[in-house]
Amino acid sequence: MREPGRRSVITGLMAGALVLGLDPVTRSWVTAAHAEGPFDRLPPLDGRLRLDNAALDAMADDFGHIVSRRPRAVLEPGSVQDVVAMMRYCRRHGIQVAGRGQGHSTNGQSQVEGGLVIDLGPLDSLEIRADRAVAGAGATWLALVQAALARGKTPPVLADYLGLSIGGTLSAGGLGGAIGHHGAQVDNVLELQVVTGKGDLVTCSPTVRRDLFDAVRSGLGQVGVIVRATVRLIDAPSTVRRYNLYYPTVEALTAAQRRMVDEGRFGYLEGQLARQEDGSWTFMMEAVAFDATPEDDAALIGDLGHASVTIDDLTYFDFLNRIAPVVEILIQLGEWARPHPWLDSVLPGSRTDELVTGALPELTPDLIGMSAVILLYPIPTAKVKAPLLRLPDEKHAFLFSLLRTSSPGAADAATMTAANRAFYERVRAAGGGWYPIGTLPLSRDDWRRHFGGAWPAFSAAKRTYDPSKILTPGQGIF
Repeated sequence: MREPGRRSVITGLMAGALVLGLDPVTRSWVTAAHAEGPFDRLPPLDGRLRLDNAALDAMADDFGHIVSRRPRAVLEPGSVQDVVAMMRYCRRHGIQVAGRGQGHSTNGQSQVEGGLVIDLGPLDSLEIRADRAVAGAGATWLALVQAALARGKTPPVLADYLGLSIGGTLSAGGLGGAIGHHGAQVDNVLELQVVTGKGDLVTCSPTVRRDLFDAVRSGLGQVGVIVRATVRLIDAPSTVRRYNLYYPTVEALTAAQRRMVDEGRFGYLEGQLARQEDGSWTFMMEAVAFDATPEDDAALIGDLGHASVTIDDLTYFDFLNRIAPVVEILIQLGEWARPHPWLDSVLPGSRTDELVTGALPELTPDLIGMSAVILLYPIPTAKVKAPLLRLPDEKHAFLFSLLRTSSPGAADAATMTAANRAFYERVRAAGGGWYPIGTLPLSRDDWRRHFGGAWPAFSAAKRTYDPSKILTPGQGIF
Protein backbone atom coordinates (compact mmCIF):
# COMPACT_ATOMS: atom_id res chain seq x y z
CA MET A 1 0.00 0.00 0.00
CA ARG A 2 1.31 3.44 -0.83
CA GLU A 3 2.19 5.76 2.01
CA PRO A 4 0.02 8.91 2.03
CA GLY A 5 1.74 11.69 0.17
CA ARG A 6 4.70 9.53 -0.75
CA ARG A 7 6.81 11.02 -3.53
CA SER A 8 7.61 8.94 -6.58
CA VAL A 9 10.97 7.21 -6.51
CA ILE A 10 11.66 8.62 -9.94
CA THR A 11 11.01 12.10 -8.53
CA GLY A 12 13.70 11.63 -5.92
CA LEU A 13 16.16 10.29 -8.43
CA MET A 14 15.58 13.13 -10.83
CA ALA A 15 15.77 15.77 -8.12
CA GLY A 16 19.12 14.34 -7.06
CA ALA A 17 20.26 14.31 -10.67
CA LEU A 18 19.46 17.99 -11.00
CA VAL A 19 21.79 18.73 -8.10
CA LEU A 20 24.59 16.50 -9.39
CA GLY A 21 24.26 17.43 -13.05
CA LEU A 22 22.21 15.56 -15.64
CA ASP A 23 23.59 12.98 -18.02
CA PRO A 24 21.83 12.92 -21.42
CA VAL A 25 19.84 9.75 -20.64
CA THR A 26 18.41 11.09 -17.41
CA ARG A 27 17.85 14.50 -18.97
CA SER A 28 15.58 12.98 -21.62
CA TRP A 29 13.31 11.60 -18.92
CA VAL A 30 13.31 14.87 -17.01
CA THR A 31 12.50 16.81 -20.18
CA ALA A 32 9.53 14.56 -20.92
CA ALA A 33 8.26 14.92 -17.38
CA HIS A 34 8.78 18.68 -17.28
CA ALA A 35 6.79 19.11 -20.49
CA GLU A 36 3.88 17.58 -18.63
CA GLY A 37 4.26 19.70 -15.56
CA PRO A 38 6.06 19.61 -12.19
CA PHE A 39 7.81 16.46 -11.00
CA ASP A 40 4.96 15.50 -8.70
CA ARG A 41 2.88 14.69 -11.78
CA LEU A 42 5.05 11.63 -12.37
CA PRO A 43 3.38 8.46 -11.10
CA PRO A 44 4.05 7.48 -7.50
CA LEU A 45 5.57 4.00 -7.32
CA ASP A 46 5.58 1.20 -4.79
CA GLY A 47 8.85 -0.02 -6.30
CA ARG A 48 11.55 2.02 -7.96
CA LEU A 49 12.67 3.31 -11.32
CA ARG A 50 16.39 2.80 -11.82
CA LEU A 51 18.54 5.09 -13.95
CA ASP A 52 21.94 3.85 -12.79
CA ASN A 53 24.46 2.35 -15.19
CA ALA A 54 24.47 -1.05 -13.51
CA ALA A 55 20.75 -1.51 -14.11
CA LEU A 56 20.85 -0.13 -17.65
CA ASP A 57 23.84 -2.27 -18.61
CA ALA A 58 22.17 -5.42 -17.28
CA MET A 59 19.02 -4.82 -19.31
CA ALA A 60 21.03 -4.04 -22.45
CA ASP A 61 22.13 -7.69 -22.56
CA ASP A 62 20.39 -11.06 -22.65
CA PHE A 63 21.31 -14.74 -22.70
CA GLY A 64 22.36 -14.48 -26.33
CA HIS A 65 25.06 -11.87 -25.61
CA ILE A 66 24.78 -10.84 -29.26
CA VAL A 67 22.45 -7.83 -29.43
CA SER A 68 22.78 -4.85 -27.08
CA ARG A 69 20.17 -2.10 -26.77
CA ARG A 70 20.45 0.24 -23.81
CA PRO A 71 17.22 1.45 -22.18
CA ARG A 72 16.67 4.83 -20.56
CA ALA A 73 15.32 3.33 -17.36
CA VAL A 74 14.43 0.07 -15.63
CA LEU A 75 11.27 -0.35 -13.60
CA GLU A 76 11.50 -2.67 -10.60
CA PRO A 77 7.81 -2.78 -9.74
CA GLY A 78 6.62 -3.06 -6.18
CA SER A 79 3.12 -3.85 -7.43
CA VAL A 80 1.12 -4.44 -10.58
CA GLN A 81 -0.09 -0.86 -10.30
CA ASP A 82 3.48 0.31 -10.91
CA VAL A 83 3.37 -1.41 -14.30
CA VAL A 84 0.04 0.23 -15.08
CA ALA A 85 1.28 3.67 -14.05
CA MET A 86 4.50 3.52 -16.03
CA MET A 87 2.82 2.03 -19.10
CA ARG A 88 0.43 4.98 -19.17
CA TYR A 89 3.28 7.40 -18.61
CA CYS A 90 5.31 5.88 -21.44
CA ARG A 91 2.40 5.87 -23.85
CA ARG A 92 1.73 9.52 -23.08
CA HIS A 93 5.35 10.44 -23.84
CA GLY A 94 5.95 8.05 -26.75
CA ILE A 95 8.48 5.92 -24.87
CA GLN A 96 8.81 2.28 -25.94
CA VAL A 97 8.46 -0.49 -23.34
CA ALA A 98 9.54 -4.10 -23.01
CA GLY A 99 8.75 -6.56 -20.24
CA ARG A 100 11.58 -8.85 -19.15
CA GLY A 101 11.59 -11.99 -17.09
CA GLN A 102 14.90 -13.86 -16.97
CA GLY A 103 16.15 -12.38 -20.26
CA HIS A 104 16.71 -15.86 -21.67
CA SER A 105 16.02 -14.89 -25.28
CA THR A 106 19.05 -14.66 -27.55
CA ASN A 107 18.52 -11.81 -29.99
CA GLY A 108 17.54 -8.74 -27.97
CA GLN A 109 13.83 -9.59 -27.90
CA SER A 110 13.31 -8.08 -24.42
CA GLN A 111 15.56 -5.06 -24.99
CA VAL A 112 14.49 -1.55 -25.97
CA GLU A 113 16.82 1.20 -27.11
CA GLY A 114 16.18 4.40 -25.17
CA GLY A 115 12.97 3.11 -23.62
CA LEU A 116 11.73 1.44 -20.45
CA VAL A 117 12.43 -2.17 -19.49
CA ILE A 118 10.05 -3.59 -16.91
CA ASP A 119 11.95 -6.07 -14.77
CA LEU A 120 9.19 -8.51 -13.86
CA GLY A 121 11.33 -10.40 -11.36
CA PRO A 122 9.83 -8.66 -8.29
CA LEU A 123 6.32 -9.82 -9.33
CA ASP A 124 7.03 -13.34 -8.10
CA SER A 125 4.02 -14.21 -5.94
CA LEU A 126 2.79 -17.83 -5.89
CA GLU A 127 -0.46 -19.36 -4.69
CA ILE A 128 -1.11 -23.09 -5.06
CA ARG A 129 -4.72 -24.22 -5.14
CA ALA A 130 -6.31 -27.63 -5.66
CA ASP A 131 -6.08 -27.70 -9.45
CA ARG A 132 -4.22 -24.52 -10.36
CA ALA A 133 -1.42 -22.14 -9.50
CA VAL A 134 -1.74 -18.36 -9.50
CA ALA A 135 1.69 -16.91 -10.18
CA GLY A 136 3.24 -13.51 -10.66
CA ALA A 137 4.86 -13.19 -14.07
CA GLY A 138 8.34 -12.95 -12.58
CA ALA A 139 8.13 -16.23 -10.66
CA THR A 140 10.22 -19.00 -12.17
CA TRP A 141 8.93 -22.41 -13.13
CA LEU A 142 11.40 -23.84 -10.62
CA ALA A 143 9.72 -21.93 -7.80
CA LEU A 144 6.29 -22.97 -9.03
CA VAL A 145 7.32 -26.63 -9.30
CA GLN A 146 8.72 -26.66 -5.79
CA ALA A 147 5.60 -25.04 -4.36
CA ALA A 148 3.26 -27.33 -6.30
CA LEU A 149 5.13 -30.53 -5.44
CA ALA A 150 4.74 -29.69 -1.77
CA ARG A 151 1.02 -30.16 -2.43
CA GLY A 152 1.47 -33.22 -4.64
CA LYS A 153 0.82 -31.26 -7.84
CA THR A 154 2.73 -30.30 -10.97
CA PRO A 155 2.22 -28.28 -14.15
CA PRO A 156 1.38 -30.70 -16.98
CA VAL A 157 4.10 -29.43 -19.33
CA LEU A 158 7.49 -27.99 -18.50
CA ALA A 159 10.42 -26.84 -20.59
CA ASP A 160 13.77 -28.50 -20.01
CA TYR A 161 15.18 -25.53 -18.09
CA LEU A 162 13.20 -24.46 -15.03
CA GLY A 163 15.02 -21.18 -14.49
CA LEU A 164 12.73 -19.35 -16.93
CA SER A 165 10.08 -16.88 -15.81
CA ILE A 166 6.43 -17.83 -16.15
CA GLY A 167 5.46 -14.62 -17.92
CA GLY A 168 8.31 -14.80 -20.39
CA THR A 169 7.67 -18.44 -21.26
CA LEU A 170 3.96 -17.91 -21.82
CA SER A 171 4.71 -14.96 -24.07
CA ALA A 172 6.68 -17.35 -26.28
CA GLY A 173 4.76 -20.61 -25.96
CA GLY A 174 6.50 -23.15 -23.76
CA LEU A 175 7.41 -26.42 -25.48
CA GLY A 176 8.32 -29.53 -23.55
CA GLY A 177 8.50 -33.30 -23.63
CA ALA A 178 4.94 -33.77 -22.33
CA ILE A 179 3.44 -31.89 -25.29
CA GLY A 180 2.15 -35.17 -26.72
CA HIS A 181 -0.32 -35.46 -23.85
CA HIS A 182 -1.02 -31.89 -22.77
CA GLY A 183 -0.05 -29.48 -25.54
CA ALA A 184 2.27 -26.54 -24.89
CA GLN A 185 2.48 -24.55 -21.68
CA VAL A 186 0.30 -21.84 -23.21
CA ASP A 187 -2.41 -24.47 -23.75
CA ASN A 188 -2.57 -25.00 -19.98
CA VAL A 189 -3.25 -21.40 -19.01
CA LEU A 190 -6.61 -20.78 -17.37
CA GLU A 191 -6.43 -17.00 -16.96
CA LEU A 192 -4.05 -14.10 -17.50
CA GLN A 193 -3.80 -10.64 -16.00
CA VAL A 194 -2.27 -8.28 -18.54
CA VAL A 195 -1.24 -4.63 -18.70
CA THR A 196 -1.96 -3.60 -22.26
CA GLY A 197 -0.01 -1.07 -24.30
CA LYS A 198 -2.79 1.41 -23.49
CA GLY A 199 -2.04 1.01 -19.78
CA ASP A 200 -5.21 -0.92 -18.95
CA LEU A 201 -5.11 -3.77 -16.43
CA VAL A 202 -7.23 -6.51 -17.99
CA THR A 203 -8.07 -10.06 -16.97
CA CYS A 204 -8.60 -12.42 -19.87
CA SER A 205 -9.35 -16.11 -20.30
CA PRO A 206 -10.97 -18.50 -22.80
CA THR A 207 -14.33 -16.96 -21.89
CA VAL A 208 -13.42 -13.34 -21.06
CA ARG A 209 -11.69 -11.07 -23.61
CA ARG A 210 -10.75 -14.09 -25.70
CA ASP A 211 -9.19 -11.90 -28.38
CA LEU A 212 -6.67 -10.57 -25.87
CA PHE A 213 -6.11 -14.00 -24.35
CA ASP A 214 -5.24 -15.43 -27.75
CA ALA A 215 -3.03 -12.47 -28.66
CA VAL A 216 -1.02 -12.60 -25.43
CA ARG A 217 -0.29 -16.34 -25.38
CA SER A 218 2.69 -16.78 -27.70
CA GLY A 219 2.18 -13.14 -28.68
CA LEU A 220 5.81 -12.19 -27.94
CA GLY A 221 4.83 -9.21 -25.79
CA GLN A 222 3.20 -7.31 -28.64
CA VAL A 223 -0.16 -6.38 -27.10
CA GLY A 224 0.44 -6.49 -23.36
CA VAL A 225 2.74 -7.42 -20.53
CA ILE A 226 1.67 -10.46 -18.55
CA VAL A 227 1.74 -9.65 -14.83
CA ARG A 228 -0.07 -12.70 -13.45
CA ALA A 229 -0.95 -16.14 -14.79
CA THR A 230 -3.24 -18.88 -13.58
CA VAL A 231 -2.03 -22.24 -14.86
CA ARG A 232 -3.45 -25.73 -14.62
CA LEU A 233 -2.02 -28.32 -12.20
CA ILE A 234 -2.34 -32.10 -12.21
CA ASP A 235 -1.34 -34.82 -9.78
CA ALA A 236 2.41 -35.27 -9.70
CA PRO A 237 4.14 -38.65 -10.04
CA SER A 238 6.73 -39.63 -7.46
CA THR A 239 9.37 -41.18 -9.71
CA VAL A 240 10.37 -41.49 -13.33
CA ARG A 241 11.98 -44.38 -15.14
CA ARG A 242 14.04 -42.99 -17.99
CA TYR A 243 14.95 -44.96 -21.09
CA ASN A 244 17.64 -43.55 -23.37
CA LEU A 245 17.05 -45.47 -26.58
CA TYR A 246 19.69 -45.33 -29.32
CA TYR A 247 18.97 -45.62 -33.03
CA PRO A 248 21.33 -45.93 -36.02
CA THR A 249 19.86 -43.20 -38.23
CA VAL A 250 17.68 -40.12 -38.21
CA GLU A 251 14.99 -42.07 -40.04
CA ALA A 252 14.95 -44.83 -37.43
CA LEU A 253 14.79 -42.29 -34.61
CA THR A 254 11.89 -40.29 -36.03
CA ALA A 255 9.93 -43.44 -36.94
CA ALA A 256 10.16 -44.57 -33.32
CA GLN A 257 9.25 -41.09 -32.11
CA ARG A 258 6.12 -40.96 -34.25
CA ARG A 259 5.01 -44.32 -32.95
CA MET A 260 5.68 -43.44 -29.33
CA VAL A 261 3.88 -40.10 -29.43
CA ASP A 262 0.86 -41.60 -31.22
CA GLU A 263 0.55 -44.50 -28.78
CA GLY A 264 1.08 -42.33 -25.70
CA ARG A 265 2.86 -45.05 -23.76
CA PHE A 266 5.36 -42.58 -22.25
CA GLY A 267 4.63 -39.45 -20.24
CA TYR A 268 7.53 -37.54 -21.72
CA LEU A 269 9.44 -37.78 -25.01
CA GLU A 270 12.42 -35.92 -26.37
CA GLY A 271 15.32 -36.74 -28.64
CA GLN A 272 18.91 -35.67 -29.01
CA LEU A 273 21.58 -35.81 -31.68
CA ALA A 274 25.23 -35.75 -30.68
CA ARG A 275 28.31 -35.39 -32.87
CA GLN A 276 31.17 -37.70 -31.90
CA GLU A 277 34.85 -36.84 -32.12
CA ASP A 278 35.27 -39.00 -35.24
CA GLY A 279 32.51 -37.06 -37.00
CA SER A 280 29.84 -39.73 -36.63
CA TRP A 281 26.50 -39.09 -34.97
CA THR A 282 24.41 -40.73 -32.26
CA PHE A 283 20.62 -40.55 -32.34
CA MET A 284 18.97 -40.91 -28.95
CA MET A 285 15.38 -40.95 -27.75
CA GLU A 286 14.72 -39.97 -24.15
CA ALA A 287 11.49 -41.70 -23.15
CA VAL A 288 10.16 -41.38 -19.61
CA ALA A 289 7.51 -43.43 -17.86
CA PHE A 290 6.10 -42.09 -14.61
CA ASP A 291 6.07 -44.34 -11.53
CA ALA A 292 7.26 -47.31 -13.60
CA THR A 293 9.31 -50.29 -12.35
CA PRO A 294 11.67 -52.79 -14.01
CA GLU A 295 8.70 -55.12 -14.45
CA ASP A 296 7.31 -52.60 -16.94
CA ASP A 297 10.37 -52.59 -19.21
CA ALA A 298 9.32 -55.29 -21.63
CA ALA A 299 5.91 -53.75 -22.25
CA LEU A 300 7.31 -50.25 -22.61
CA ILE A 301 10.37 -50.73 -24.80
CA GLY A 302 10.45 -54.36 -25.90
CA ASP A 303 9.14 -53.67 -29.41
CA LEU A 304 10.72 -50.28 -30.21
CA GLY A 305 13.57 -51.54 -32.34
CA HIS A 306 16.38 -49.63 -30.65
CA ALA A 307 20.01 -50.67 -31.07
CA SER A 308 20.85 -50.12 -27.38
CA VAL A 309 19.40 -48.62 -24.23
CA THR A 310 20.42 -47.18 -20.88
CA ILE A 311 17.90 -47.04 -18.02
CA ASP A 312 17.90 -45.02 -14.83
CA ASP A 313 15.45 -44.06 -12.10
CA LEU A 314 15.07 -40.58 -10.64
CA THR A 315 12.72 -38.74 -8.38
CA TYR A 316 10.24 -36.65 -10.33
CA PHE A 317 11.82 -33.39 -9.13
CA ASP A 318 15.37 -34.49 -9.96
CA PHE A 319 14.21 -35.35 -13.46
CA LEU A 320 12.48 -31.98 -13.94
CA ASN A 321 15.52 -30.12 -12.62
CA ARG A 322 18.10 -32.24 -14.43
CA ILE A 323 19.46 -29.29 -16.41
CA ALA A 324 20.52 -27.34 -13.31
CA PRO A 325 23.79 -29.30 -12.74
CA VAL A 326 24.62 -28.93 -16.44
CA VAL A 327 24.12 -25.17 -16.20
CA GLU A 328 26.53 -25.01 -13.27
CA ILE A 329 29.17 -26.79 -15.34
CA LEU A 330 28.61 -24.43 -18.27
CA ILE A 331 28.95 -21.45 -15.95
CA GLN A 332 32.24 -22.79 -14.61
CA LEU A 333 33.52 -23.36 -18.16
CA GLY A 334 32.51 -19.85 -19.17
CA GLU A 335 30.14 -21.16 -21.84
CA TRP A 336 27.02 -19.70 -20.21
CA ALA A 337 28.40 -16.19 -20.68
CA ARG A 338 29.38 -16.65 -24.35
CA PRO A 339 27.21 -15.77 -27.37
CA HIS A 340 24.37 -18.21 -28.03
CA PRO A 341 23.06 -17.97 -31.60
CA TRP A 342 20.29 -20.50 -31.02
CA LEU A 343 17.75 -21.62 -33.58
CA ASP A 344 14.60 -23.63 -32.79
CA SER A 345 13.09 -24.84 -36.05
CA VAL A 346 9.66 -26.41 -36.35
CA LEU A 347 9.80 -28.98 -39.14
CA PRO A 348 6.89 -30.57 -41.01
CA GLY A 349 6.84 -34.26 -40.23
CA SER A 350 6.86 -35.27 -43.89
CA ARG A 351 10.15 -33.42 -44.51
CA THR A 352 11.89 -33.89 -41.16
CA ASP A 353 14.18 -36.76 -42.13
CA GLU A 354 15.32 -34.96 -45.27
CA LEU A 355 15.92 -31.61 -43.53
CA VAL A 356 17.75 -33.04 -40.52
CA THR A 357 19.89 -35.45 -42.52
CA GLY A 358 20.79 -32.63 -44.89
CA ALA A 359 21.80 -30.40 -41.98
CA LEU A 360 24.18 -32.86 -40.31
CA PRO A 361 27.20 -32.24 -42.57
CA GLU A 362 26.89 -28.53 -41.81
CA LEU A 363 26.89 -29.01 -38.04
CA THR A 364 30.66 -29.04 -37.69
CA PRO A 365 32.37 -28.17 -34.39
CA ASP A 366 33.15 -24.66 -35.58
CA LEU A 367 29.47 -23.99 -36.36
CA ILE A 368 27.97 -25.41 -33.16
CA GLY A 369 30.60 -24.80 -30.45
CA MET A 370 31.89 -27.09 -27.74
CA SER A 371 28.77 -27.14 -25.57
CA ALA A 372 26.11 -27.31 -28.27
CA VAL A 373 22.93 -29.29 -27.70
CA ILE A 374 20.89 -30.52 -30.66
CA LEU A 375 17.33 -31.60 -29.89
CA LEU A 376 14.81 -33.39 -32.08
CA TYR A 377 11.40 -34.47 -30.86
CA PRO A 378 7.85 -34.92 -32.08
CA ILE A 379 4.90 -32.59 -31.69
CA PRO A 380 1.40 -33.91 -32.44
CA THR A 381 0.03 -30.69 -33.87
CA ALA A 382 -3.58 -31.37 -32.82
CA LYS A 383 -2.52 -31.03 -29.19
CA VAL A 384 -1.44 -27.40 -29.61
CA LYS A 385 -4.42 -25.02 -29.54
CA ALA A 386 -2.94 -21.55 -28.98
CA PRO A 387 -3.39 -19.80 -32.35
CA LEU A 388 -0.13 -17.83 -32.31
CA LEU A 389 2.08 -20.84 -31.58
CA ARG A 390 2.56 -21.62 -35.24
CA LEU A 391 3.07 -25.19 -36.44
CA PRO A 392 3.08 -26.87 -39.85
CA ASP A 393 -0.26 -28.08 -41.15
CA GLU A 394 0.50 -31.79 -40.74
CA LYS A 395 -0.26 -34.48 -38.18
CA HIS A 396 3.28 -34.36 -36.82
CA ALA A 397 5.79 -31.58 -36.51
CA PHE A 398 9.27 -31.89 -35.06
CA LEU A 399 11.17 -29.40 -32.94
CA PHE A 400 14.76 -29.30 -34.20
CA SER A 401 16.83 -27.13 -31.86
CA LEU A 402 20.35 -26.06 -32.76
CA LEU A 403 21.59 -24.66 -29.45
CA ARG A 404 24.88 -23.27 -30.67
CA THR A 405 27.54 -21.53 -28.58
CA SER A 406 30.26 -19.30 -30.01
CA SER A 407 32.98 -21.05 -28.01
CA PRO A 408 36.70 -20.23 -28.22
CA GLY A 409 37.96 -21.54 -31.54
CA ALA A 410 34.47 -21.79 -33.03
CA ALA A 411 32.85 -19.41 -35.50
CA ASP A 412 31.70 -16.01 -34.33
CA ALA A 413 28.07 -15.21 -33.60
CA ALA A 414 27.55 -13.45 -36.94
CA THR A 415 28.65 -16.53 -38.88
CA MET A 416 26.39 -18.78 -36.81
CA THR A 417 23.49 -16.36 -37.26
CA ALA A 418 23.98 -16.45 -41.03
CA ALA A 419 23.90 -20.26 -40.86
CA ASN A 420 20.63 -20.01 -38.93
CA ARG A 421 19.12 -17.87 -41.66
CA ALA A 422 20.23 -20.23 -44.42
CA PHE A 423 18.69 -23.22 -42.66
CA TYR A 424 15.52 -21.28 -41.88
CA GLU A 425 15.07 -20.56 -45.59
CA ARG A 426 15.21 -24.27 -46.34
CA VAL A 427 12.77 -25.05 -43.55
CA ARG A 428 10.33 -22.38 -44.67
CA ALA A 429 10.50 -23.58 -48.28
CA ALA A 430 9.58 -27.06 -46.99
CA GLY A 431 6.52 -25.76 -45.13
CA GLY A 432 8.05 -25.35 -41.68
CA GLY A 433 8.86 -22.43 -39.42
CA TRP A 434 10.47 -21.67 -36.10
CA TYR A 435 9.85 -21.24 -32.40
CA PRO A 436 10.74 -17.55 -32.01
CA ILE A 437 13.09 -17.31 -29.05
CA GLY A 438 16.37 -17.67 -30.89
CA THR A 439 18.76 -15.72 -33.08
CA LEU A 440 17.08 -15.17 -36.42
CA PRO A 441 16.51 -11.53 -37.41
CA LEU A 442 13.30 -11.36 -39.44
CA SER A 443 11.75 -8.65 -41.59
CA ARG A 444 8.14 -7.59 -41.17
CA ASP A 445 7.27 -9.63 -44.25
CA ASP A 446 8.98 -12.64 -42.67
CA TRP A 447 6.84 -12.19 -39.58
CA ARG A 448 3.64 -11.98 -41.63
CA ARG A 449 4.56 -15.25 -43.31
CA HIS A 450 5.41 -16.77 -39.94
CA PHE A 451 2.00 -16.02 -38.43
CA GLY A 452 0.17 -16.88 -41.64
CA GLY A 453 -3.57 -17.21 -41.14
CA ALA A 454 -3.31 -15.82 -37.58
CA TRP A 455 -1.84 -12.52 -38.80
CA PRO A 456 -5.11 -10.58 -39.34
CA ALA A 457 -6.40 -11.28 -35.82
CA PHE A 458 -2.98 -10.58 -34.33
CA SER A 459 -2.71 -7.26 -36.18
CA ALA A 460 -6.22 -6.31 -35.04
CA ALA A 461 -5.29 -7.04 -31.44
CA LYS A 462 -2.19 -4.87 -31.80
CA ARG A 463 -4.31 -1.96 -33.04
CA THR A 464 -6.79 -2.46 -30.20
CA TYR A 465 -4.48 -3.01 -27.26
CA ASP A 466 -1.28 -1.22 -28.28
CA PRO A 467 -2.41 1.46 -30.73
CA SER A 468 0.66 3.61 -30.08
CA LYS A 469 2.95 0.64 -30.86
CA ILE A 470 5.15 1.12 -27.82
CA LEU A 471 5.45 -2.55 -26.81
CA THR A 472 8.40 -4.88 -27.33
CA PRO A 473 10.08 -3.37 -30.40
CA GLY A 474 13.00 -5.80 -30.06
CA GLN A 475 10.96 -8.50 -31.80
CA GLY A 476 10.73 -6.40 -34.97
CA ILE A 477 7.21 -7.59 -35.76
CA PHE A 478 5.24 -4.35 -36.15
